[in-house]
Amino acid sequence: MTGLLGPAEIRELAARLGVAPTKKLGQNFVHDPNTVRRIVTAAGLTPDDVAVEVGPGLGSLTLGLLPVAGHVHAVEIDPVLAGALPETVARHAGADTGRLTVHPADALRIDAATLADPPPTALVANLPYNVAVPVVLHLLAVLPTLRHGLVMVQKEVADRLVAGPGSKVYGIPSVKLAWYAQARGAGRVPPNVFWPVPNVDSGLVSFSRRKPPRDDVSRERVFAVVDAAFAQRRKTLRAALAGWAGGADRAAEALTAAGVDPGARGESLTVAQFAAIAASAPVGTPAAK
Repeated sequence: MTGLLGPAEIRELAARLGVAPTKKLGQNFVHDPNTVRRIVTAAGLTPDDVAVEVGPGLGSLTLGLLPVAGHVHAVEIDPVLAGALPETVARHAGADTGRLTVHPADALRIDAATLADPPPTALVANLPYNVAVPVVLHLLAVLPTLRHGLVMVQKEVADRLVAGPGSKVYGIPSVKLAWYAQARGAGRVPPNVFWPVPNVDSGLVSFSRRKPPRDDVSRERVFAVVDAAFAQRRKTLRAALAGWAGGADRAAEALTAAGVDPGARGESLTVAQFAAIAASAPVGTPAAK
């Protein structure tokens, strides 16, 4: 893996493009080649993989992905950065240029049709802190071909994504990611590998897609239960799900039918239990539709 960008190359490229990292877009550019190598290795890509990278920025990680993946879809919301990426790749990894497709787009609006040629199998990205969770969940929802991934996010977000029932940080992101995939922490990343240097550590999250826990209830219905349960996480599920079920008694009925104690709280439930509750929604209520 050669031709990676170091601190001097990153700053020279940014100056030439007139680019200054902005908090609005959550831009923190990786300038440490060893961190790029670490991410690419942990992602476990093969030549059969088609990677989608969100927020390639100045191209640090893109240059690491191209030698190991069959193709890379780079989704970049900043038009200046999107326009400059092919030239950067041509300069540093000329032979791999033909395996890069740049999409000047918002990752939260991307769909399977946009990335259909070829369809992506892996998500590997240094995600902007402010949209990390929505981006991961959106791409898993709209890209059924995604089989696995490795994302770098704020350490606090990484902890939430991989948390299990009973953890203090277990919540909506934990459960919703678990609907799609099995996730695990893949290490900590210090702030000094970024420019500008953030005031928090980052964390790597690895995931592998799996079948949802049930096929007799929609994702939308399950996620409605999850949202309701954690909107008032200090309340028992009987109380927290009252609005969802059309009353506390109906909530208790659904919980009992799902084999869940109405006195339990959302933080103690697995994604399979949330799915069971959704499937047990009382007939005649909006929750059952």
